Amino acid sequence: MKTKIGLVDDHQLFLKSLSLMLESFNVYEVTLEASNGKDLQGKLKGKKVLPEIILLDVNMPVMNGIETAKWLTQDYPEIKIVALSMNADDNAIISMFKAGCCGYLLKDTHPNELEKALDEINKRGYYNADAGNINFRRLIMKADKNEDVRITPKEAVFLQHACSELTYKQIAAEMNLSERTIDGYREALFKKFNVQSRVGLCLEALRKELVSL
Repeated sequence: MKTKIGLVDDHQLFLKSLSLMLESFNVYEVTLEASNGKDLQGKLKGKKVLPEIILLDVNMPVMNGIETAKWLTQDYPEIKIVALSMNADDNAIISMFKAGCCGYLLKDTHPNELEKALDEINKRGYYNADAGNINFRRLIMKADKNEDVRITPKEAVFLQHACSELTYKQIAAEMNLSERTIDGYREALFKKFNVQSRVGLCLEALRKELVSL
């Protein structure tokens, strides 16, 4: 039986092209197409057979990807959500994982990579292509989340800000510190958490319950 897929994207040409590509894999069936979150809400209401996976655009009018992912996570937790975007910005990735996504794919992803990602999500519930593509819910539930990492009070404040949408420059202003000092906190925490990106830092902090959603 084919896996049922839902697509949510405001660019109709991309949506139709993606639909045809997925159908060509022969194991997926596109059963729902929507142009934004609000449109998706209307189309899911009363639907007897739900999509098993929804590929969700991040930037959409009316109701964007973050808002839509939060709503899906709350109202349809059984549906796996995969973010689709042209944007590889750390804040966008963090926000979508926080909202409940189990993967984050760029729109220029090669078809072979897309097929592999969907296969893994279908079988395992997550897709981990690289350090920035980690399933959030799986990450925070790992058994070793309480492993000891010592951080200073100032680093703790920085860590909370780093898991927000503030830029490093804005964090420096918020903490009334120089950007050089903020850079120092960042590099120290990268080393302590053994990560190489802001995304990795935030996901590790969330996993260890050092910051809250």
